[in-house]
Amino acid sequence: MKTITSRIRNMAAAGLLAGAAMVSAAPATAETIKVGILHSLSGTMAISETTLKDAMLMLIDDLNKSGGLLGKQVEPVVVDPASDWPLFAEKARELIEKEKVAVVFGCWTSVSRKSVLPVFEELNGLLFYPVQYEGEESSRNVFYTGAAPNQQAIPAVEYLMSEDGGGAERFALLGTDYVYPRTTNKILRAFLHSRGISDEDILEEYTPFGHSDWQTIVSKVRAFASEGKKTAIVSTINGDANVPFYKELANQGVMAEDLPVVAFSVGEEELAGIDTAPLVGHLAAWNYFMSVETPENEAFIEKWHAFIGDEDRVTNDPMEAHYIGFRMWVQAVNQAGSTDVDAVRQAMYGQTVTSLTGTEAVMNVNHHLSKPVLIGEVQDDGQFEVVWETDGPVVGDAWSDYIPESAKLTADWTYPWVCGNCEKPMF
Repeated sequence: MKTITSRIRNMAAAGLLAGAAMVSAAPATAETIKVGILHSLSGTMAISETTLKDAMLMLIDDLNKSGGLLGKQVEPVVVDPASDWPLFAEKARELIEKEKVAVVFGCWTSVSRKSVLPVFEELNGLLFYPVQYEGEESSRNVFYTGAAPNQQAIPAVEYLMSEDGGGAERFALLGTDYVYPRTTNKILRAFLHSRGISDEDILEEYTPFGHSDWQTIVSKVRAFASEGKKTAIVSTINGDANVPFYKELANQGVMAEDLPVVAFSVGEEELAGIDTAPLVGHLAAWNYFMSVETPENEAFIEKWHAFIGDEDRVTNDPMEAHYIGFRMWVQAVNQAGSTDVDAVRQAMYGQTVTSLTGTEAVMNVNHHLSKPVLIGEVQDDGQFEVVWETDGPVVGDAWSDYIPESAKLTADWTYPWVCGNCEKPMF
């Protein structure tokens, strides 16, 4: 998979508001290019997704102020699928068929992405998906700008097992009960087996969306951790269930130095709703943190605060993923001279954007990005201090090397492959 990046670099050198109702920023005209925004503004996922809608409005506003796209203004079309997975599919169809959007930026949970995927493939729409996910997928109609497991989950667990990360030998895998946590933990269990960790040293628990009573599960994890081996919690808990989860950790006196948590779906936005003082030292793995000190990030935060009118509003990793994806889409449209999906898709391969971490993000032919992996430690102000990072960008893998049936697969949407799940050649 590492050869993908060099290949598409050569290709690049050869070319280059809330509410359930539909909301448009301006009347639809033939002189606008419509961009769909498909994020939950109500329900259990609103805590995470509302800010992504706001980020997209900022990016579109900034583009329009600089002259728009192909000589036209860009018109955001916002819908609220309300954390209702079938409604995601209905709203996606409405955006493509009725509103005639050129592209859609949206979804958070994998179940919402899985819900809309058949719609985008049927109608040949284009979705930019900005959140870390379980991998095991590559669609010609989706660009995955969040992290694949090898860009988040695997490095995070490797860190926990390292001397710097505390040398964990037992793992409690806690997740919300849907496809992303279950598939990610399937991959993590296989990875842990490859490192000599047996099933008796792995505890796996799932809870529904919006789960609020964590007393029993936290007690169970504490008992599991008291059996003589260094233990860590790996959290794929999503949405507003994170607030009572972390509160219960504090209630039961769980300290990071004794039982660290590394989270894959908790960032600055989720921590803004709780007292973080008892959580200092717990971890999160992402590709971006607001605390990163680069000129690009400083400029982005300044623009965000000016747009949103609130100096206290934070930024987070999925916002950066939308920033990268939107800028790449704009570049691809300009290169293609059209918003036609097939032309834009071809122009996407090899697009590069300087990320907010100051590194070069590259779109690969498997529809996944190359970008760095960062592990941050919670601070008492709700920010993260980066304690570990990869030495440069990591190529996102569509298919995990730790799942036997997936290890033989590759994804390449350029000729002659044009395939998201092709078997790797034997040479």
